[in-house]
Amino acid sequence: MKEIMTPREAAEYLSVHVRTIYRLVKQGEIPSRKVGVSWRFKKGALDQWVSGQEKPFSEDKE
Repeated sequence: MKEIMTPREAAEYLSVHVRTIYRLVKQGEIPSRKVGVSWRFKKGALDQWVSGQEKPFSEDKE
């Protein structure tokens, strides 16, 4: 599995529907980053999130 995943790859990795991934992103519940207009997911962050250690992404305040 790649280290950086698309929503479809993340859904496959987590064994959920891709709509579930987008819902979790919208609710701010899953660690993710927006790259242009697309969402990306780091495998390690998803692993930590599943085990309850990773906090969801929040916008950097600059």
